[in-house]
Amino acid sequence: MELSEEPGIGERIARLRARRKLTQEALAERAGLCVDIVRKLEQGVRRTARLTTLNALARALDVEPSALVGQPATFEGRTEGEQPSVLALRQAVAPVSDLLGDDPDPEDPPGIAALRASLRSTERIRRDGRMAEIGALLPQLIRDAKAAARATTGAEAAAAHSVLAEAYQVAATTLTALGKEDAAFTALERSMSAAAQGDDPHLETVGFSSLAWALTKQGRLADAERVALSAAERIEPGFRSPPLELALWGILLLRAATAAVRLERRDTVRDLLAMASAAAAGIGTDRLDYATPFGPTNVGVARVNFLVEMEDSAEALRTARTVPELQTLPPTWRARFHVDRALALADLHKDDGALQALLTAERTAPEWMRYHSTSRRLVADLRHRERRRTSPLTELADRLDLDG
Repeated sequence: MELSEEPGIGERIARLRARRKLTQEALAERAGLCVDIVRKLEQGVRRTARLTTLNALARALDVEPSALVGQPATFEGRTEGEQPSVLALRQAVAPVSDLLGDDPDPEDPPGIAALRASLRSTERIRRDGRMAEIGALLPQLIRDAKAAARATTGAEAAAAHSVLAEAYQVAATTLTALGKEDAAFTALERSMSAAAQGDDPHLETVGFSSLAWALTKQGRLADAERVALSAAERIEPGFRSPPLELALWGILLLRAATAAVRLERRDTVRDLLAMASAAAAGIGTDRLDYATPFGPTNVGVARVNFLVEMEDSAEALRTARTVPELQTLPPTWRARFHVDRALALADLHKDDGALQALLTAERTAPEWMRYHSTSRRLVADLRHRERRRTSPLTELADRLDLDG
């Protein structure tokens, strides 16, 4: 599969604007932006833009942000083993057999222990950013968990529903990463239904966290903030709450803050970050629950991300140097941290430093980099600014399959 950045952001904006019969001035007014930003993006003078800008343009053009950034829409092929397939994942999440009432799979489903082991393995692969493996393994895990839920009763059925709920959540985040936000929403609806029949009372909270993230990626920022804050209010912990509950509450606050920063509501971001920091301090160490980290390190990484999105690049770099115990985070979280450092360095026109940060991110989670739209846009922008025909940056762009 070839992952290409062509057409670029500017060309996509221009095409959608023309389709809606808008002038550059009218689009800028709808988006609440300076017309010079629209003009420079369409002319290719600017090759990238802040996420707040992209969300504003997406809303004005009535599309999802993924339609502007050109993120990969399918899995990379594998040289051996089962090939990943978006269609197979869609079919597992929303099979026609559910509507037709077909007979279930005649084979005996795996036992609960085997299902849980498969789920944990899939979550490890996801944290490493190995997208193709997720695409190959996840459809069968969903089918197996559904079959087990149908074939069992009592405690076994409840356990199978809990595995199914988490598998649907992994499907939702995977589909969102591929720009399939509507399919992700379906997966999350099914996750909530399965969680209601499961034996884990925390899965509904985790589902709302995943939903807030998917809505943010879809550009539905106010909805994302509302979902995260409503869920956080329902589980707000007390002084003696166990660490797991503090962690889930803190994760929801960070989800809400991610939406708020893209709505350019800085005071809200600061308040939410302060509460999340207090939760992390109450735990005192970094945890990993339901494939999502939370603790002092992840809050520090989030703070850097928010500063980058608010274009406070110098402060972002100063803060990045204070983030503790980075190695406690999963590879994809660490890689995103280095991409944020690269964004800040590029904003300060320290392109060599930005390249080194990107190379660190690639070493940390190489396959994830090929699917991460922000990383790809930044590499394309840096390459446009560089005059050399061959360089480590050009080689990185080739590894990401960027054209031009």
